[in-house]
Amino acid sequence: MLKTTDEQAAAADAFNQGDHLVLQAGAGTGKTTTLALLATGTRRRGRYLAFNKAIAQEATRRFPRTVICKTPHALAFAALGHRYAARLNGPRRPAWRSGQDLGISKPVRIGDRDVTPLVLSHTTLRTVTRYCHTAEPALTRHHLPHLRGLEAPELHTQLAQAVLPFASKAWTDLQHPENGVVRFDHDHYLKMWALTEPRIDADFLLLDEAQDTNPVLEQVFNNQRDHAQLVMVGDSAQAIYGWRGAKDVMTGFKGTALTLSKSFRFGPDLAAEANRWLAIADAPIRLNGTDTIPTELTTVDHPDAVLCRSNVGAIAEVIRLLEANQQVALVGGGESLRALALAARDLKEGRRTSHPELVLFRTWSELQDYAEHDPAGGDLQPLVDLIDHHGPDAIPAAVDQLSQEHDADVMVSTAHKAKGREWSAVRIGDDFLPPKDSDQLDETGQPVPGPIDDAEARLAYVAVTRARHRLDLGGLSWIHDHPNATPLSR
Repeated sequence: MLKTTDEQAAAADAFNQGDHLVLQAGAGTGKTTTLALLATGTRRRGRYLAFNKAIAQEATRRFPRTVICKTPHALAFAALGHRYAARLNGPRRPAWRSGQDLGISKPVRIGDRDVTPLVLSHTTLRTVTRYCHTAEPALTRHHLPHLRGLEAPELHTQLAQAVLPFASKAWTDLQHPENGVVRFDHDHYLKMWALTEPRIDADFLLLDEAQDTNPVLEQVFNNQRDHAQLVMVGDSAQAIYGWRGAKDVMTGFKGTALTLSKSFRFGPDLAAEANRWLAIADAPIRLNGTDTIPTELTTVDHPDAVLCRSNVGAIAEVIRLLEANQQVALVGGGESLRALALAARDLKEGRRTSHPELVLFRTWSELQDYAEHDPAGGDLQPLVDLIDHHGPDAIPAAVDQLSQEHDADVMVSTAHKAKGREWSAVRIGDDFLPPKDSDQLDETGQPVPGPIDDAEARLAYVAVTRARHRLDLGGLSWIHDHPNATPLSR
């Protein structure tokens, strides 16, 4: 950007006045450039908080020396986590081994299922992890993950009664700096640090990607309000990680609310498509494209990237592209999908599996029935269809054929993993399905499509705004005929 926009100037003015700020920055609107602008306009000492080390290191090169750029984990490690260095990066331990050391030795009968010590061990460790992402001071049943096949409230309560004593024992084990039976990781010392109610020594704090903040960091950040100026920047419409504990802390933040709406990534036509999804999600921002960037919505036969709704949709796309003799790279790699496919193969061959997604199923037919008929299992149906159609070995074979990004003809990614990235030409994958029909009929007697879920609209917004020049709506083309869709306007 060659000159400061009016929105950036307004943000700088509010910052210089000492206001707490919440800055809604749409896709491609130059939020990091804006934060650097704020930091260079003052001699005060600041902290920039980023969610991964690479972003923090890049920010160090763009921010003045008066601003220290770190991840929250780096702050926590310097303050407290270093005491646990002897336990960090220790050898991986099977969950059953940790569970055995915690005293988990017998299965528990819940409903019509025997929950094995292995499942209890996995659930215990996941409960502790979920607790570490929250602001709560103590472990409770609310931190227990829901297990497939035990979703009913009364069954979940029984599971909590069996697991919570072991989860509490695991958290006590983690307090020992030198040794223990539970593998120690970075989220553990971050939670311990948060529980000390730390004071961050700075005149101002800049929190990037605030829409994906989990409650434990939100609490630490807000607790600095009395001595430091707080600046949150992010995009509430890109809050797509609620399923793993993230929370959009921007909409309820007490401070001056400003926006960055001028996108420097794409032109007006794509901004109009983004605004359609922003309207459906009732987002607090609308985008303006850059007139000098030629962006069109059209069919893209040879995309640079294909963005899918799910991991299973992504691997199905990989298989199709490999069959068309394309060199394909998968963002994030395919090892998690390989593990899921091998677990499916175990079930098909009559063996139980320890994979946390499938661990409670005894047979492949039981999984098929669950995916087809249980509302909680609908997200597994694409996996079942893929395995039934191609066989369980197709996914590992596809993973083995993946190329490195620099060698690939096309990238395949989920929309979640594509966040923060961009490509010249993007096609939306086929697994972005329309909402199911409602019970109502229109004037012609046809079923009226059901409403579009806010979370799905936000994910669609992320997907369509990854393109710079050409976008093929592909699996999202159904939006043209949906009654909730707003007309495109530039």
